[in-house]
Amino acid sequence: MGLKITIVDGHPDPDAGRLCHALADAYEQGAREAGHEVRRIAVAHLDFPILRTQAEFDSGPIVPDIQVAEENIEWANHLLIIYPLWLGSMPALLKAFLEQTIRPGFAFEASGNGWHKKRLKGRSARIVITMGMPAFWYRWFFLAHSLRSLERNILKFCGIEPVGETIFGLVAAASEGKRATWLKKMMSLGRRAR
Repeated sequence: MGLKITIVDGHPDPDAGRLCHALADAYEQGAREAGHEVRRIAVAHLDFPILRTQAEFDSGPIVPDIQVAEENIEWANHLLIIYPLWLGSMPALLKAFLEQTIRPGFAFEASGNGWHKKRLKGRSARIVITMGMPAFWYRWFFLAHSLRSLERNILKFCGIEPVGETIFGLVAAASEGKRATWLKKMMSLGRRAR
């Protein structure tokens, strides 16, 4: 029996030619071939406001696109979150999406003593990042800071673990053969729901 997987495609550009979209497609294809159920959240196509105040974060209205996204996250056993590295971190639209979804009442329950209840336990995740720099440089010199922040400060904060990671570097200079290798890797990860 397959798992339930939700893919969060965090590239803010809806252009189908973007590598992140192709990697997400390959993962989905592999997952479906292996009998897993798959739902997609394409952040580039969602309509939601940016949160600007603590009150909005704590108890602001949940717009329809975010409500559907939350349903898809809650439904899943495993999440794939994929995005390009922009200015050393995730694109602003993906961060705004996470701020809208990882809120009190859905992802966690706050308490008055500084602790919280993790409401998304029982789910695993994989983070996939594409970037212009070499992957090893991002890992060793920059200490994979945006990846670590997403893993520790967002996913594990609300109970999602274990969290796997895949980094594709030097994407602008990659040959067609290299890209084909990456797509095969994503298909394999999808088949194994990793």
